[in-house]
Amino acid sequence: MRWRAGRRSSNIEDRRGRAVGGFKLSGGMIVAVLIFSILTGQNPLTLLQQLGGGVTGGGQYGAPVTQRPAAEQEMAEFVSYILGSTEEVWSQEFAKRGARYRKPVLVLFDNMVQSRCGVNSAATGPFYCPGDQKVYLSLGFFNQLKQLGAPGDFARAYVIGHEIGHHVQNLIGADRRMRQLQSRTRNRAEANRYSVMLELQADCLAGVWAYHANEQYRWMEPGDVEEGLQAAASIGDDRLQKRAGRRVNEESFTHGTSRQRVYWLKRGMETGRMEDCDTFSAGI
Repeated sequence: MRWRAGRRSSNIEDRRGRAVGGFKLSGGMIVAVLIFSILTGQNPLTLLQQLGGGVTGGGQYGAPVTQRPAAEQEMAEFVSYILGSTEEVWSQEFAKRGARYRKPVLVLFDNMVQSRCGVNSAATGPFYCPGDQKVYLSLGFFNQLKQLGAPGDFARAYVIGHEIGHHVQNLIGADRRMRQLQSRTRNRAEANRYSVMLELQADCLAGVWAYHANEQYRWMEPGDVEEGLQAAASIGDDRLQKRAGRRVNEESFTHGTSRQRVYWLKRGMETGRMEDCDTFSAGI
């Protein structure tokens, strides 16, 4: 994938190497941390910093780690180029429809991060927070993706495209539509089905972006499409449940099966039309 063919985005907020901020620890919590550090032999300052106690007022973050491995820095550069491409494509697509695309900020973090959606760890994977219209990504997730059998540049680009797809959904009201549907039911399986619709639409929108990005930059190389489809398949709910040694339970699905995720990503990549991504009317 010739990902340097485009431009870099400046909408990157790098919080790598910084403590989680935005909340204060009570005196009792600090005492508990000190006791825990004595029992475990861990540095209490490190524990406090991880919990946000090493952060001063105003929600400011600690000093970032400036020295990073070259491979990690290259991956951060990759993210900025992919984000720049999504900005170009979605600005054009919204303009075609007489609308203005509001560019999101992408936050890079290490272990823990705070957003308006709460505090999350890197273990939860990349996510989009509608409350602050930011995408949150730990570069370590790309290693996890490789372990799931989905290596390659386009596999990683698809992940970013999917999260940006959630931002697009937020702007066009699809996220609100999903929550309204969920609020009308007390059936957990049905509520999960609406979540699946939202996730599959984000997959399709990632495909729409990829279609137009390739038209613009001609950056696809042999094998890239297969990498993206393999990535979509590797994070299907059914495959993840099997990998975890659990029984496949369709009622618990929140993102869709491997087959569904591949289908909707491929659909977006083949047509390049937002209108072809209406998973809510597809009767999933």
